[in-house]
Amino acid sequence: MDDKTRIEIEAAAFRTLRHHLMEKRADVQNIDLMNLAGFCRNCLARWYQEAASERGVAMTKDEAREIYYGMPYDQWRAEHQTEADDEKKAAFEVAFRENVGPKDG
Repeated sequence: MDDKTRIEIEAAAFRTLRHHLMEKRADVQNIDLMNLAGFCRNCLARWYQEAASERGVAMTKDEAREIYYGMPYDQWRAEHQTEADDEKKAAFEVAFRENVGPKDG
């Protein structure tokens, strides 16, 4: 397989993952994704931002999230996110530290 085809297939797989998480399974909470898989929608937006930066495209965290979510992040949260219980929050702290790194504000 040539590089162009591989990149197109990888991009299509990413679009399918995004569609699945945003359209088909918007009910799945980010905290549950992070706790079970070690990544969530915000991670995908961050990876998008990092890929843009590596290619010289300046993008803020909020801009990347709006591109990924298809709306401002605060709007997504208001429409889809529910409050997590203390047990999920504690598990998130561990999952975040293990998969992303220490929280720095």
